[in-house]
Amino acid sequence: MRHVLRLTAFSLTLATLPASAQTAPPVELRILALNDFHGNLRPPPGGIRISDPEDGSRKVMVAAGGAEYMATLVKQLREGHKNTIFVAAGDLIGASPFLSAMFHDEPSIEALSMMGLAITSVGNHEFDEGKTELLRMQNGGCHPVDGCQGPHPFLGAKFHYLAASTIETATGKSVLPPYEIREFEGIPVAFIGLTLKETAGIVSPSGITGLEFRDEAATVNAQVAQLKARGVEAIVVLIHQGGEPAGDYNECPAITGPIVDIVKKFDRAVDVVVSGHTHRAYVCQVDGRLVTSGDKYGTLVTAIDLKLDPATRDVVSARAENVIVANASLPKDPEQTALIDAYDRLSAPIANRPAGSVTQTLSRIPNEAGESALGDVIADAQLAATRNAKDGGAVIALTNPGGIRTDIVPKENGAISFGDVFASQPFRNRLVTMTLTGSQLKDMLEQQWLDPKRPRILQVSNGFNYAWDAAKPFGERVLADKMTLNGRLIEAGSGYRVTLNDYLALGGDGFTTAKQGTEPQYGGYDADALFAFFRAHGPIGPLPLSRILRVN
Repeated sequence: MRHVLRLTAFSLTLATLPASAQTAPPVELRILALNDFHGNLRPPPGGIRISDPEDGSRKVMVAAGGAEYMATLVKQLREGHKNTIFVAAGDLIGASPFLSAMFHDEPSIEALSMMGLAITSVGNHEFDEGKTELLRMQNGGCHPVDGCQGPHPFLGAKFHYLAASTIETATGKSVLPPYEIREFEGIPVAFIGLTLKETAGIVSPSGITGLEFRDEAATVNAQVAQLKARGVEAIVVLIHQGGEPAGDYNECPAITGPIVDIVKKFDRAVDVVVSGHTHRAYVCQVDGRLVTSGDKYGTLVTAIDLKLDPATRDVVSARAENVIVANASLPKDPEQTALIDAYDRLSAPIANRPAGSVTQTLSRIPNEAGESALGDVIADAQLAATRNAKDGGAVIALTNPGGIRTDIVPKENGAISFGDVFASQPFRNRLVTMTLTGSQLKDMLEQQWLDPKRPRILQVSNGFNYAWDAAKPFGERVLADKMTLNGRLIEAGSGYRVTLNDYLALGGDGFTTAKQGTEPQYGGYDADALFAFFRAHGPIGPLPLSRILRVN
């Protein structure tokens, strides 16, 4: 099956020297790349969706991913190549399944270290628990609150995090090294690592106090000048930002999104770009440079083959292929199996606790208005957890769609476990109930379109309804005469007890109006509220999506 799944590699020639100028054969370097692993030590449900090799008009799902299979593939892709390096483009941790998240992603850091990962950029999810926790991931040690929970001491990553654009405002220096230079047969190759400049708007503000996320292209170009002064000509950028392609996982007939404009602004000295963030797979040529991305959750490993000229010490050709981590054709790596088993013995009794049942899959995919079946259930669970006066007296609950990570898929007889619940709500945010006026509530809803290319439609609890008009300008889309609570119009000057998670309460995702809330009362955790809701109300099925109405 592998020869069917591995499509013809995309080849890009960057430069060609006359034969007379070639005094020595080129040095060959294979770069293996990964992005957006998100702690998926086991194969993610659904694997990867690709074009049917037998019928390109159809899509098929291929079982793929998992650390045990990926480790084997990485070893296979190294074979026969004298010079290799394994790199990544961020979001290796954060928003992880229970097995990794319970131990603050220590198992994933260990698994990737065992595979021989050498260098990675920092993604936005590496900041989910803040700068201090990111540094612990690099350097090791026990968690400051939960202590040492794993089967052995956590020694930190054997690979190196790079963060060229993440600057400590107090010192003006990057929080982690901006780049790393590796030599291959005497030729230096630089790897610059950075995250997207929008990181501050999509992580908890409290965890990144004192940090600034600078422009990606300007940052890279400043590093290029330093590298060229050190005699480095071959430059690879590992960036946690990406695009939206057309075509299959090894194709790129068209690509849009931030990565296109960023790459076009890069100094011409940049040869190859390994990207991520958008959870898409592509092998592209953008502005004459090779640009790759390897899907998400460890379903692909990108194999990039470079040829380096010994005279100029620059890249003269680059080609890449996304290779599926195909469960059907790859044996499990025994070291990874042992590591997963060691953590599983500690986590399984908690993860396997019965949570109740569902009548069918609860999907996180929204309709045209922005409402999803799972979003409804989560908002209802948070309202139920905070409705009583002693728990906050909430009458409305709102939750952000980015915090809902996977569908809840029933097992036999519709059963679901705490692990299933946690996978859908993996950030472990606390619930906060506060008073917002009707006017503030409307203002908060208007902030759903701060980024018009990527609106963030909040999921709302039962009893609260509103309509929005897509034809209206920003700031005027929510129709005040359609905002109701239990059938009664929301009054601009009246106060309402509203439950949010603490990420939103601190202004996360750009919802800064939430910071105006008064009389905050902290409660339990979002995943625990959802678990309790399933236990009390199962079996649960999707309800009609009628809480949010879109006009135009």
